[in-house]
Amino acid sequence: MANEYGNRAALKERLGIEADDTSRDTLLDAALAAASRSIDKTCGRRFWLDPAPVARIYNPRGRVVRGVDGETLLVDDIGAITGLVVETGPAAGPWTAVTGYETTPDNALADGRAITGLLRANSIWSWQRGSTTRVRVTTRFGWPAEPDDITEASLIQASRLYKRKDSPEGIIGSAEWGVRNLSRRDPDVWALIEPYILPGFG
Repeated sequence: MANEYGNRAALKERLGIEADDTSRDTLLDAALAAASRSIDKTCGRRFWLDPAPVARIYNPRGRVVRGVDGETLLVDDIGAITGLVVETGPAAGPWTAVTGYETTPDNALADGRAITGLLRANSIWSWQRGSTTRVRVTTRFGWPAEPDDITEASLIQASRLYKRKDSPEGIIGSAEWGVRNLSRRDPDVWALIEPYILPGFG
């Protein structure tokens, strides 16, 4: 498994499966992986952190927000600033280092959230119509740590997916409630992930 939210041991505990019972590990791993990637797709972002800095190139067009303090370039979630390098240049290079920028929102990493923008205070990102200027950002993308809400949502959804093998037609039986249809969307999962959904997703 890689980059799942929650873990097999926690999923076994909530399903009442003994820790040393390995007979269903493949099914559990598949459910946890599917739940995690479904959360990523619904939110339009992912909550695991790159193990090492990687480079991404952005076209400033449509990604710049102008404010009284300057221009903010909207970027993918950044979860660590160690090794952060920002450069501008044509798409094919060469690249020139950018200094004097600020990360936004303020105190994002300290609050356990991701950086989502780079502000050039009282300056611009040098984009104009017809420009080929790009911005290259090298950093560790993702979130500084997996939010508790996301972990819980993943475990709930993984439990639901695991039990789905017993209800192939979307119908589940209960001695207490009888036979009933499974809802398309778990309200608890949705409540947990909704604050993390980027505009335009979900």
